[in-house]
Amino acid sequence: MRLLTLLGQGDHSAEEIGRRIRIATAAPRHCQAEHFQTVANALLARRQMEIDYSARSSGEHHQRRVSPQRLTHYRDNWYLDAFCHERGALRSFAVDAIKTAKTLPQLAEEIPDAELNEVLGSGYGIFGGAAVRWASLIFTAERARWVASEEWHPEQQAEFLPDGRYQLRLPYSQDPELIMDILKYGPDCEVVAPADLREKVVSLLRKSWAGYAAVSTGETGQP
Repeated sequence: MRLLTLLGQGDHSAEEIGRRIRIATAAPRHCQAEHFQTVANALLARRQMEIDYSARSSGEHHQRRVSPQRLTHYRDNWYLDAFCHERGALRSFAVDAIKTAKTLPQLAEEIPDAELNEVLGSGYGIFGGAAVRWASLIFTAERARWVASEEWHPEQQAEFLPDGRYQLRLPYSQDPELIMDILKYGPDCEVVAPADLREKVVSLLRKSWAGYAAVSTGETGQP
C-alpha cells in the first residue's frame, strides 16, 4: 500500500505498478483467514480470546485464554503478542498455528507498551524475552560486504576488524531463530560468544556433516 501511494504520485496507474513490480515472500506459512480476522477483531475490540494452539516445538495442542495486545508481521508471517492467563505471562503465538479462535466477552487485560517491548521486543527477532544475552559473531571479509549493510537488531554493535572481517554483537533472549540465521552463512560465520551458543552451533554442524558422511558411505539405512 505504501509503495502504491509513493509511486502513484507520478503518472503511473496502480495496475501498471502492480504489473511491473513484484514482491517476493520468503517461506510464508498459510494462515486461516477466519482465524486472522477473529484475532484482529478481538485485538481491536479489546476482548479476551480462547484459542487452540498447536506448539510446533512439541506437536502438542493447548487451550489458552489470552488477552491480545498486538499483531506483528515478521518475516512474512503473523504473530500475536498476548497475555496468557494460564501462564500468567506474556507470550507470542504464531497465528498460523492457531487451530480455533473464539472471542470472549471479558475485557482484555491491558499491558503497557514498555512492558511489551521489554519482554517481547528486546531480544533477537520474534523470540524476544526479558532475560537478554549478547552474541558475538565474526564474518569473513568476503561475507562482510553483505552483512555490514544488514540490520539484525536495532541495538546491534558492529565493526570491521583490521583484517577485513566483520564483528557483530547483538542481544538475544531465545536462540532458535538466531541459530538459523547463523547457520545460513555456513563457514562464513563464527560464533565467538557466548560459549553455549557456540557449542550449539558446532553440535548442529557436526550432525549435519555426519548426515552427509553417512549418505556418501551408504550407511543411512535408506533403500
